[in-house]
Amino acid sequence: MLPTISIIGGTGAEGSGLALRWAYSGYSVTIGSRSLDKALGKAAELNLKVPDTKPQLVGQDNLVAAKGCQIAVLTVPYNAHRETLLDLKEDLHGKILVDVTVPLMPPKVDQVHIPAGDAAGLEAQEILGPDVRVVSAFQNISAAHLQEPERDIDCDVLVCGNDTLACEEVISLVEAAGMSGLHAGSLVNAIAIESLTPVLISLKKLYKIRDAGIRVTGITRSEK
Repeated sequence: MLPTISIIGGTGAEGSGLALRWAYSGYSVTIGSRSLDKALGKAAELNLKVPDTKPQLVGQDNLVAAKGCQIAVLTVPYNAHRETLLDLKEDLHGKILVDVTVPLMPPKVDQVHIPAGDAAGLEAQEILGPDVRVVSAFQNISAAHLQEPERDIDCDVLVCGNDTLACEEVISLVEAAGMSGLHAGSLVNAIAIESLTPVLISLKKLYKIRDAGIRVTGITRSEK
């Protein structure tokens, strides 16, 4: 049986894009938000794109969403990262948290910013404690890529965490969303992976491209 997923702060472009792709792959997905009305509205909007044969998306406030899932995916802006985790700490006990957060500092989003805790993923693990298996992933995927759920994305998703089984579970989610997932080591490597995002933003600006991603060479890949 597929695990249930809740996307915390899931009404933005990245969260809603992931939700749509996982729904297409048969996962039961809840979109969470601080505003229940906003979550319900986004779920209804996305369900217009979800085939009737697939599970329909559900909208809930973040607290209810965190309580009701097996895997939580955090897609909030960095300035809401700590507060959100503190609010949901008790409800994430014993679960996998996929942290998608990048510590961008507007307006200079094309410049690397290393936060006080070195990486958002490391800060999440410190806040939540050892009973939550934090996995860092999806930071380097353009939200624009995610909005076409029937199209595979020719990018690699670097997945890092301290629990191998949790990382393998997240790599399965990556593949279900039409991407290639690579285990990129322990959670401390989130420092480098998160820092790639502003570099990709710079490349988009300099080369005037719609989106940018990464692809690791030298790996033997199975044919789909």
